[in-house]
Amino acid sequence: MKAAIPCYYHLDVEVSTERTEQVRRILVAHLKHWGLAVLVEPVGYCTGVLLRAIEEHGADKQAVVEMWWNGQHLITAVSDNNRELPQRHYGPQGCLTQIAALSDGWGSCPSTDGKIIWFSRRVRATEHARLSPGTPGPSLREAMQVPRDMPAAVLAGPPV
Repeated sequence: MKAAIPCYYHLDVEVSTERTEQVRRILVAHLKHWGLAVLVEPVGYCTGVLLRAIEEHGADKQAVVEMWWNGQHLITAVSDNNRELPQRHYGPQGCLTQIAALSDGWGSCPSTDGKIIWFSRRVRATEHARLSPGTPGPSLREAMQVPRDMPAAVLAGPPV
């Protein structure tokens, strides 16, 4: 079985309404390029939810979006410079509840300047993921045996 090619993407964002949609389109393009089109909707939606929360509640509008693909899981992280996470984000309609519903795992942790919220999606075996190229087979030139130094009559075989 071939192993998937690990991928990483990093994007610094100044969050605004227009930029949120641009970031979503950029992430969609990367996911399609990586062969992960099946993850476009949940990843685009969850990232958009987090960026809109930063836009609404954050004092500092700078954020970082990162995606890691390890061959089985896609981990997406959004970090910002605001340490506080409003309590309403945990409610039934809160952004973290929506992310939990659309991801296989999620979490948050403090960073040196603020916080990081991440979520992961697993690509199942039946879904497509780009595979790493296998070891190339020998070329035709390498596979053919070079004739030894023999007279042409011997190579031609017995007369018919």
